[in-house]
Amino acid sequence: MAPPEHPTPAAPSEHSQPPPPAAAAKGKGKKKDDDDLSEEDLALKEQLELYVLRAQDADPGVQKLALESMRNLAGEIAQEFQKRQDDDLPIDALMELVQQIISFHMKHNAEPEAVDLLMEVEDLDLLVEHVDTTNYKRACLYLTSSSKYLPAPDDMLALDIAYTIYIKFGDLASALRIALQLEKPMQYVKQVYTSTDDFLLKKQFSYIIARHGLAMEIDDEIAADDNDKEILQEIVNNTKLSEGYLTLARDIEVMEPKSPEDIYKVHLIDGRGASSSLDSARQNLAATFVNAFVNAGFGQDKLMTAPSDSSSSGSSGNWLFKNKEHGKASAAASLGMILLWDTDSGLAQLDKYLHSNDTHVVAGALLGIGIVTCGVKNDCDPALAILMEYIGKEDSNIRIGAILGLGIAYAGSQKEELKMHLSAVLGDSQSPLEVLVFSAIALGLVFVGSCNEEIAQSIIFALMERSEAELAEPIIRLLPVALGLLYLGKQESVEATAEVSKTFDEKIGKYCDVTLMSLAYAGTGNVLKVQKLLGICSQHLEKGETHQGPAVLGIALIAMAEELGAEMAVRSLERLLQYGEQNIRRAVPLALGILCISNPKVNVMDTLSRLSHDADADVSMAAIISLGLIGAGTNNARIAGMLRNLSSYYYKEAAHLFCVRIAQGLVHLGKGLLTLSPYHSDRFLLSPMALGGLVTVLHACLDMKSTILGKYHYILYIIVLAMQPRMLLTVDEDLKPLSVPVRVGQAVDVVGQAGRPKTITGFQTHSTPVLLAAGERAELATEKYIPLTPVLEGFVILKKNPEYHEE
Repeated sequence: MAPPEHPTPAAPSEHSQPPPPAAAAKGKGKKKDDDDLSEEDLALKEQLELYVLRAQDADPGVQKLALESMRNLAGEIAQEFQKRQDDDLPIDALMELVQQIISFHMKHNAEPEAVDLLMEVEDLDLLVEHVDTTNYKRACLYLTSSSKYLPAPDDMLALDIAYTIYIKFGDLASALRIALQLEKPMQYVKQVYTSTDDFLLKKQFSYIIARHGLAMEIDDEIAADDNDKEILQEIVNNTKLSEGYLTLARDIEVMEPKSPEDIYKVHLIDGRGASSSLDSARQNLAATFVNAFVNAGFGQDKLMTAPSDSSSSGSSGNWLFKNKEHGKASAAASLGMILLWDTDSGLAQLDKYLHSNDTHVVAGALLGIGIVTCGVKNDCDPALAILMEYIGKEDSNIRIGAILGLGIAYAGSQKEELKMHLSAVLGDSQSPLEVLVFSAIALGLVFVGSCNEEIAQSIIFALMERSEAELAEPIIRLLPVALGLLYLGKQESVEATAEVSKTFDEKIGKYCDVTLMSLAYAGTGNVLKVQKLLGICSQHLEKGETHQGPAVLGIALIAMAEELGAEMAVRSLERLLQYGEQNIRRAVPLALGILCISNPKVNVMDTLSRLSHDADADVSMAAIISLGLIGAGTNNARIAGMLRNLSSYYYKEAAHLFCVRIAQGLVHLGKGLLTLSPYHSDRFLLSPMALGGLVTVLHACLDMKSTILGKYHYILYIIVLAMQPRMLLTVDEDLKPLSVPVRVGQAVDVVGQAGRPKTITGFQTHSTPVLLAAGERAELATEKYIPLTPVLEGFVILKKNPEYHEE
């Protein structure tokens, strides 16, 4: 009973008076109301009434048919709506039908159908009136999941409605997760805090904010009492992170420090390469990084902090001087990584190196101070106080150490003081190129995703004033990255800056344009941009241009937003490997590395293993580093085995061996307790600082010979921004660790499924604290406690369930 093919356009007179509200339509107003409707509206309405009648029929067969027809009707209404919109016809009568269909769907557990119809008729606000306590969770789950596939600005609108619904039903922890995803999170976050008086809940919110890395001041609105304010600010500042991480380490019994030899496991390698005990400076440098990555955050190791018997000064001095020149900088900075998040003892131990006569050691110590305070804020800003003194020093190594230290320590904090001081360095025509580049990177990290116009201007001017010779330097490529970081994930906001970048010198113009686009759409899953970047990769270039590298990385950065896009991107990258030019092939392994970061998928692992023996040295080195990235912090035995074999395969190639060592360090990151994934909270939230850190390191890896294998190996430490414990630590109401049984299993996507499906599969029961691998989810296995957040990750506060009675 479809409506006629060509409905006659309704005469204006028929719609001169607005149709009365639905309530009045019942009873005597009904006839009069029907006269007002055009013919096809009447047909639609009669259909609807018939279906509603049949859906209440006692016979289940009739019911099922009626529900099916209901869906078709919704589709027809959506088409009709589109048609009337195009012809500028009134739509009030249609909206009345929509109201009825929505309320029907919501009563019959068909939330996805209701949401879809409302999206079609562009009126999602209606949803808020029709949800109730029984179905709001499912409706919101569908909204948030579909927001990933919607174009801007519809995606934000869907999240906004979900936020409103969560607030309406008092599910504040879920509302907070969505608030962090919205455009200007601060006002929403404040609203979530002020919607409750429960101090425990506020503590839980603070943990979620600390994990996301949002810099936030707790003010009187949020907590009136000074004591309460201090407690919340401490949690937001992340000061508890080190303590929680060490609790996890003790529970899993991995406190014992490991040496690089324990990671290399030379005895398992047969034949060549097993006996290479050369004490070369480069091998020592590699060991420094391995040691820093493996013992990250444990506060003790066997190279830098181990007390020696012979002298009171400790053996750290000895290890420091087994490194040459800039190698000493990385060695001193590695102490910061080992004492990660533990600001008090970290600053105390690094202090002695600040008085060294060797500029490299001082530079390393300054960088180390930045690393120690990474992600942990402090009201008296010790890092700012110490590092500011060194920004204007003569020696450019010391300046870089201090500047990069500030960038890492205050990433995402948008501190005004830093803008002033670092912009001054950028604007100074006397600054050496490398100091300039690192100032820009530091500003990019501190103001990540802020769209700050002033800083963008400073970086653009810095780029425009460079001479031909300077533009040929490989390190210059990090300037466009710094510019892109300001717009990370901010989509259209980048367009004005991108227009300016087209006027740059041709050597860097295209590179800048592609980098800006790929970073602005990072983590958005925007299919059109992926297609555009694939188009750039399909061109065959003559003049040795380099902008295809960032385009390949861009594909991965945009597509990593959701599982489906990531899988499709892996397939597209396979094609690029087969048909792409050499400079594209060099970037493909790195793109695969970020797509599956800390998530060793077998197909990607095999591809990278194949590429790690590639004839082109750059391709094979990128593949080796990427093997480390996809296995980061997983202790994956298969990858560890591959890397051991590679270390014997490349035993004569110093550069390759260095990459193998770095990858081995990454795989055993924090002895397997850390992850580099920028996503958290059930892969729903993306931490901009973490992504910013990863992007910077990856862009540096596009030209390894001049950055990581040259004298800028300390760029690798920027990866610390993405390092987070992959733990679930349950605490009681006084924030003391509390061990409870939890089920940990593979997460199952239950969006739009009928009934109450299980959210995890193939689970095992452990007692907390536990580790969560990529794609895993946890749920409490006891009724005794109630968690204060629906997503069990990181720190979760449990309160006793008042209705629980022990058997």
